[in-house]
Amino acid sequence: MIDPIHSLAFSVQANPGVYAVLLGSGVSRSARIPTGWEITLDLVRKLASVAGEACEPDPAVWYRNKYDKEPDYSALLDALAKTPAERQQLLRGYLEATETERADGLKAPTVAHRAIADLAAKGYIRVIITTNFDRLMETALADAGVVPTVLSSPDQVQGALPLIHTRCCVFKVHGDYLDTRIRNTPDELETYPPEFNKVLDQIFDEFGLIVCGWSAGWDTALRDAITRSVSRRFSHFWAVRGEPGDAALRLIQHRQAETIGIADADGFFSELSRLIEALEQFSRPHPLSTEAAVASLKSYLAEPKYRIRLADLIGNEVDKIADATSGHSFALQGGPTPDTNSLTARVRAYEAACETLMAMAVVGGHWGEEWNHPAWQNTLSRLAARRGEAGFSLWIELQRYPATLILYALGIGAIEAGERGLVFLGKLFSTPVHRENREDKTAVEMLPAFCLFDRGNEPAKLLEGMDRRHAPLNDWIYALLRANALGIVPSETRYTYVYDKLEILMALCYAFHANREKRWYWAPPGAYGYRHENRERILNEIQGSLDSLGDKSPYVRANIFGHSATDCKTALEAFANWVKELRWW
Repeated sequence: MIDPIHSLAFSVQANPGVYAVLLGSGVSRSARIPTGWEITLDLVRKLASVAGEACEPDPAVWYRNKYDKEPDYSALLDALAKTPAERQQLLRGYLEATETERADGLKAPTVAHRAIADLAAKGYIRVIITTNFDRLMETALADAGVVPTVLSSPDQVQGALPLIHTRCCVFKVHGDYLDTRIRNTPDELETYPPEFNKVLDQIFDEFGLIVCGWSAGWDTALRDAITRSVSRRFSHFWAVRGEPGDAALRLIQHRQAETIGIADADGFFSELSRLIEALEQFSRPHPLSTEAAVASLKSYLAEPKYRIRLADLIGNEVDKIADATSGHSFALQGGPTPDTNSLTARVRAYEAACETLMAMAVVGGHWGEEWNHPAWQNTLSRLAARRGEAGFSLWIELQRYPATLILYALGIGAIEAGERGLVFLGKLFSTPVHRENREDKTAVEMLPAFCLFDRGNEPAKLLEGMDRRHAPLNDWIYALLRANALGIVPSETRYTYVYDKLEILMALCYAFHANREKRWYWAPPGAYGYRHENRERILNEIQGSLDSLGDKSPYVRANIFGHSATDCKTALEAFANWVKELRWW
């Protein structure tokens, strides 16, 4: 039998954002936040003290003998503190850390809270339902860089964004201990406000569920909400210590849930997080498979007779990318809202899917011959095709990111190949990848880093560590492709030069294709904008070739930014003037 936690890890990793977590008091156990029963016993002790009686060694027995009934947390709280405000003040001492407790690390987020927060930061968990009054979950999320939407009262539910637009939602169905509207007594736990029921019905219908630390014994309204749900859209997993109680067992049977035996919540969630991380790593291409693909590519590039094998090799890798990027992790809508964590995670997921083809593309760009150019042009066209146009605009635009990566990888190899590579570069840049208003749009118009998003650089500044960069996505790709280029461009200085030259030629070619009928000049900015010395060196080199060779210059024959030396010189001058006037740098 497959271990249920392994099934859960596979489901969560394959379906980011579709599982909700339901947490009870057991999750806060290792933080020394007392459970309802522990609070009950302590309240009995206080009651005995007020009555001037001794209740030890067993407060429950004393209470049973004294009042002829079982001690009940909710009933005791209701009897000792008559109003919600009084109950709130009574509970503060149980939930807030003293100076000593704070120094000892108690009443702070647990390993479980931190593991859940990490999964939320990566986009795997979007909804957290909790019966706990404490704020340990919110603290753990904040520490992980996630600012959740917290719902603990009907008015907060009414003013909240729909779940589909929420990166992470913490739904505190029994309230927050700093709010006087907390729910404790049997009457308060019998029913929920209509606003709560509406959200719970949506969650239990649309999300899978992971339950941990909740006995289901006290919370009638929450049990009813789960019972109302008949959806089996996603699986239900219930983590239990020992055997589940009768109330939990009925819900487990109703939802056809899989039970997962655990020692404690900390161990369960940390193991789940570890397994999901292992699956993430496993989904990346194995280094040996990438090396084998590059070796096959080199052997097929040797002779034209292998053109079919070469096309199949490249096409198979494109198929793999298409398959890898068509799952829930790359959903255009219904997934996490674009922000630093979700955008960085999705960009890295695209990069993982493209890892083998990027390594192949650098080699293909460097050693490519005219007979294999069409295979790479077809690759750009396929990767640039969008599979959907409805959803978050950033996710829609990011669909072309694999095509951008392969264009840059091919371009780096082609630049280092010299004159032969320039001809290939001209073909790559002019490859039609999109049709709009009955006109073909070329790769150089759609795929440069600055052109990937409609708002230019701004979305890319959400990437981790890129918020203060002048050319965030350009710098990101520069760092990403460095490892792939080592075999072709071993020197760091040379690699920077090659990268800047690629982006300058890309900018010149963009202007050549897009600005022909315009009276003003614009080109996609790149990292060359702040590497002034490199830029001047490259522009002088191109100018020198045009001056000395005229129409025989490889820049003219490559037809990247002009059909003649005169055209190219004019374009070069316009570009140089435009760069100097840019205030963007």
